[in-house]
Amino acid sequence: MLDAALQDQLRAYLAHIVHPVELVASLDDGDKSRELWELLGEIAALSASVTLRRDDADARKPSFAIVRAGTDVSVAFAGLPMGHEFNSLVLALLHVGGHPAKAEPETLDRIKALDGDYRFETYFSLSCQNCPDVIQALNLMSALNPRIRHVAIDGGLFPDEVAARQVMAVPAIFLNGKPFAQGRMGLEELLAKLDTGAAERETAKLAAKAPFDVLVVGGGPAGAAAAIYAARKGLSTGVVAERVGGQVQDTLGIENLIAVSHTEGPKLAAQFEAAVKANGVDLMNLQKIETVIPAAAPGGLIEVKTAGGASLKTRALILATGARWRLMGVPGEAEYRNKGVAFCPHCDGPLFKGKRVAVIGGGNSGVEAAIDLAGIVGHVTLIEFDAALRADRVLQDKLASLPNVSVITSALTTEVHGDGDKVTGLTYQDRTSKGLFRQDLDGIFVQIGLVPNTEFLKGALALTPRGEIEVTARGETSAPGIFAAGDATTVPFKQIVIAMGDGAKASLAAFDYLIRTQGADAATAAA
Repeated sequence: MLDAALQDQLRAYLAHIVHPVELVASLDDGDKSRELWELLGEIAALSASVTLRRDDADARKPSFAIVRAGTDVSVAFAGLPMGHEFNSLVLALLHVGGHPAKAEPETLDRIKALDGDYRFETYFSLSCQNCPDVIQALNLMSALNPRIRHVAIDGGLFPDEVAARQVMAVPAIFLNGKPFAQGRMGLEELLAKLDTGAAERETAKLAAKAPFDVLVVGGGPAGAAAAIYAARKGLSTGVVAERVGGQVQDTLGIENLIAVSHTEGPKLAAQFEAAVKANGVDLMNLQKIETVIPAAAPGGLIEVKTAGGASLKTRALILATGARWRLMGVPGEAEYRNKGVAFCPHCDGPLFKGKRVAVIGGGNSGVEAAIDLAGIVGHVTLIEFDAALRADRVLQDKLASLPNVSVITSALTTEVHGDGDKVTGLTYQDRTSKGLFRQDLDGIFVQIGLVPNTEFLKGALALTPRGEIEVTARGETSAPGIFAAGDATTVPFKQIVIAMGDGAKASLAAFDYLIRTQGADAATAAA
């Protein structure tokens, strides 16, 4: 199953194993079990530190455990961890085998100190770009703390189990048999949910920080660029972010970033984080901002308050809070989110194999989603508010060629229906006839654009009726010393490359502001 080049790469990785590991397979007579046995055999043949044996005791078949020989340390996979999850398999082999993890020592110590018995189960799909972060984090925790157990389950291979547990979005995490979390989560986020005293300790650390020259709110493309440019000017720089990478984390393929032929969102987000840290920026992750208090006069300190109660002060502030998926705002949508109402066709599409789904939105995102889903589900109904689709012609032509897609235009979705556990359909209004029509469905994928993350700025800065931060050509806002960049602003065309340039521009403007209001003292290191 592994070509020669991949085998060579894997052989080099496995050379880092410190403690011998066993691959313990639980199989039946099916094709997937034969594929798994072949894959595990190829892996075991690449290293003397890896052995393979069969033990069919596990009820899930095909599945396998990676066990540190002679210990209770192990992780498990139910299914074949290929596609996005192959890296998860490689890292699991290394971490169970004793290779050091790339994480902060303090984080590793907190994992080892967790007291309790934790049995995690994570449902994933092989096309889900959000799932590896969760799986790799829980696998690492299992390798560090023997009281933590984790099995990653390919939902496509265990449909009865998925149906019984009503899993309709991935990654879906269960702890000790009960729902624990949904969606992308990194190691620090998962640890914060388990380590109940972490939030208080982090708030105390934030409150003790000295004022920054430049503080950036947001860790996406605009925020990363702004922080790097500020740090390279010799300014004390901090980034406070709810999620490093921002919406880029939810982007699958990126093929229009200049000089980069192809990358994926999570990979690019990791590169942002690495670049920010490499420039000496103080990165404060998992922090939601509650309030911004502008300076009383130009040159004064700006205050930023977190939801946890900490107060950060800065001489210049750059807001790069980005945007999030826009909701329909109709009855039933919130109730059935992750129970049939979804936003990521790549992640959750495989869970609707052979079923009937709708896509809401006829722009590029909506039509691309319908095209992707058509190859998996039984039928796709695309519902567009306008009288015609707004997507590029090449996408519309591709959509029209698919036999299991229907398009309804001039339609306003008015309600999502469900049976209490999952989506059963929706009602839309024909905007021409005003008639109401019901569609029986198993899933609804919402693709109707973005809304800026600026609610916490109401009353502090000038915002448009749509909530965008009003900025000048230099990224200046209505408040002295506060700048903004990226998708949260009035800058047109919400693209990664534009956000990056926007962040750099706002940072340079902030530097100019500091020079003019603080004098040489604020920018001594850059002189």
